Amino acid sequence: MAEVLMSKNWRDLIRPARLEIERGSAGATYAKFVGEPFEHGFGMTIGNSLRRILLSSLQGAAICAVKIDGVLHEFTTVPGVAEDVTDVILNLKEVVVKMNEDGPRTLRIDATKPGPVKAGDILTDGTVEVLNPDHHIATLGEDATLRIEMTCKSGRGYVPAERSKDEDLPVGVIPIDALFNPIRKVNFNVSNARVGQRTNYDKLTLEISTNGSVRPEDALAFSAKILKEQLQIFINFAEEEEPVEEIEEEAAEEFNEALFKRVDELELSV
Repeated sequence: MAEVLMSKNWRDLIRPARLEIERGSAGATYAKFVGEPFEHGFGMTIGNSLRRILLSSLQGAAICAVKIDGVLHEFTTVPGVAEDVTDVILNLKEVVVKMNEDGPRTLRIDATKPGPVKAGDILTDGTVEVLNPDHHIATLGEDATLRIEMTCKSGRGYVPAERSKDEDLPVGVIPIDALFNPIRKVNFNVSNARVGQRTNYDKLTLEISTNGSVRPEDALAFSAKILKEQLQIFINFAEEEEPVEEIEEEAAEEFNEALFKRVDELELSV
């Protein structure tokens, strides 16, 4: 009896039965999710928790250090290159990469032709994908060359260049700010959801934008898993698998056609 009463703490609460991607919103970098129904107040709690995890805790990859031939620090220029080294580094920070294997990887640029140098010119070892190949990096003039060696790592959140300066880096290697988080923007909204005749449940709408290295639906799943793992420590009893009950929409009530007639059209007895 005690176990039955204890289980009522969560079994008597309604559980969300539907999570859908809004039609026309699904893409490689953006999607709008709608989940319902939640108990009143749970939409805000869960939405805010998922948003914080999405913006802070997912793994990603970024360029975190560069070495440019003939350059010892960022406050200089490369002969024949229109941009100074600071601008080149700023452009490299915005290169979006995806790593398919763990561990640091070395990327290279070996540009010798006049004209623009783009992210698509980056040479990889096959384990790293450049996702914005049209992104501009530098512009070369006649007889100019630009050789860059970059270190790409996986990580989480935002790591400023100052933190990398504490490491024993070789001479000429310039650490740069690294934004590992693949999530660019998250919005959520809570509105009313209806179950039967009750309308005081929550509907949670989540909008997720990524840099393309992870699909929005995967990012949401990873965040939910992180939240679940962090809460597991608080449960001090053995759990049993419980089936999720499907919530059936109530059939629309049939209207009595007589309600739409005028009084003089009704054959009423006096």
